[in-house]
Amino acid sequence: MTDTRPQPGPDDGGIVDLVPMVRKIVAARIRDPEVVDDLVQETLARVMAARSRVQGATLEPYAAVTARNLVASLARGNDRARAKTHLLLDLDASDSPAQDLLRQEERSLLAQALARLPDEERDLLLAHEVHDQDTRSLADHRDSTPGAIAAQLSRVRAKLRVEYLLTQEHVEPPSDRCRPVLRAVSAGDRRRQRELDAAGHLLECDCCSTITAILLDRRSTTPRDDDVRVPISRDADVVTARQRGREAAARLGFSSTELTLIATAISEIARNIVRFAERGDMVVRTVQDGSGRTGVTVVARDVGPGIPRLREALLDGYSTYDGLGLGLPGAKRLMDQFDVVTELGKGTTVTMTKWARRTGADQPGTRTGTNERSRGDET
Repeated sequence: MTDTRPQPGPDDGGIVDLVPMVRKIVAARIRDPEVVDDLVQETLARVMAARSRVQGATLEPYAAVTARNLVASLARGNDRARAKTHLLLDLDASDSPAQDLLRQEERSLLAQALARLPDEERDLLLAHEVHDQDTRSLADHRDSTPGAIAAQLSRVRAKLRVEYLLTQEHVEPPSDRCRPVLRAVSAGDRRRQRELDAAGHLLECDCCSTITAILLDRRSTTPRDDDVRVPISRDADVVTARQRGREAAARLGFSSTELTLIATAISEIARNIVRFAERGDMVVRTVQDGSGRTGVTVVARDVGPGIPRLREALLDGYSTYDGLGLGLPGAKRLMDQFDVVTELGKGTTVTMTKWARRTGADQPGTRTGTNERSRGDET
């Protein structure tokens, strides 16, 4: 296995160095800061798409012309919209019947799972998740501590996951030992798993082994309290995901240039979900490594065709759209860590992280990660 970590170079620096110039061109003509961000990110996306044809000294003028064209195109679109305002209809933008049915089914499963919880635990979970009561206020009402309430909420969520999956799979555990084992697995409580000899039980119980397989798959993307999840199915969701990523990164003190790069990477991956997948979502979370370095991780999952030639899809200039394609190389270049897992006929998961630089000595475009590997490059 070879080290495929991206190395700093003129190409990376070229993209990063374009951001101030592009922003200046757009901001000179557009006043809305959100529109400015959108046009800057769109410009970078188009520049990355043209990287195989545009190199060296021509990159900056190409970016400048692209930015001006996008501003002009926006202006023409606004003019047409104003001219035809009287013709516009309030179109129904509601979800498709299939999506409505899926949501109804999920709500029904969740209601059944909640009904299986003890009243006190259900009330606690609903107070926190639905009525937005924080752990301190919940602790005050229950003569407890915020830490104890947080631990109790974690246990209740673990129970709810188990009951939801049992309801979804239409199975009832065959023994009294099953639920304690499944709850320990759901909570990731290894001490409790050892006490229950969970491994031995899973070898003997087909029901629990089936549910555990689903639990372990879902636990890898179980939202934390500070996670931001954005469903992705239409163009408007791309904008939402981009904004949520910028907000999370801004709280960590990323520079305006870095915020643009993060938002652009998110846009590229989200656009591909809309274009190629049946549906998907993005989870944005703040992370910290063992050395105290902070960053933003984005996990994008979709239900779609998968990527049949992943190695090619990660190369600049790849344009055979059998799955996620054009956005992968660009997003990979802009982030510090980038990982792709794909399964044909089922979907793709992209995980990417950008680390905040801790000193002024680091230059834009420098890769600060120490273990940046793309699993796709090893495939």
